[in-house]
Amino acid sequence: MRMIRTQQDGPILEILIDRPERRNALTDAMYREIDQALQAANTNPECTAVILHGAGGHFTAGNDLSEFQIPQSSRDVGSIAFLHTLADIDVPVIASVQGQAVGVGVTLLAHCDFVYADQTAVFRLPFVSLGLCPEGASSYLLPRLAGPRLAAQWLLHAQPFDATQALEGHLIHSIEDDPLAAARACAKGLAAQPTAALRASKRLLKANDRPAVHQVLDAEAAVFFERLKSPEAQAAFQQFFTRKG
Repeated sequence: MRMIRTQQDGPILEILIDRPERRNALTDAMYREIDQALQAANTNPECTAVILHGAGGHFTAGNDLSEFQIPQSSRDVGSIAFLHTLADIDVPVIASVQGQAVGVGVTLLAHCDFVYADQTAVFRLPFVSLGLCPEGASSYLLPRLAGPRLAAQWLLHAQPFDATQALEGHLIHSIEDDPLAAARACAKGLAAQPTAALRASKRLLKANDRPAVHQVLDAEAAVFFERLKSPEAQAAFQQFFTRKG
């Protein structure tokens, strides 16, 4: 069963995370599918925007924690490859957020060019509470977006925050009754622009940050995968799966 669905509407590509029974929790295979879709969009000279959204009233509950029980190397993980592609893509990326946005479901938003959410959206960065550390270059990007105080609150306290605080911290652009409709309207506006100029302009907007983002992505990943082996993380996962059981 496909859990990542893509739909091309003229120059606009929509990527739907479709695993509603798990609140769209992402597996390694799902990251790789999204990565491939983003790369295809970037090599398509006609593509002017990518919309990323989730099925069943949720964006994504983040990484499927059961996969953290499998020995991994940060050098060959779908999530890291996906994040590097997302950081590098010249096609504008738009996110539509409802319900749960957890972990990478929050950190990926910092790489998007436009983010719309509704009042049901709940954001959480639970890394520290799981014995882990920030990922997705969030230790670099969130202080730049939200300021160091709010970024520290989000990352270190690991508590949920709502769409209003996400808007105050510049993680999202606006709160909408229908964020997917807002994302599609944004994409249509981008499609009206000359494509090569659009991509060149995004490339210039990102040029100064991209080298640092890629460097931080790898530095965070190295610590993250070491933390996965730690007694703190293993105890947190055991507690999580005990509650789920």
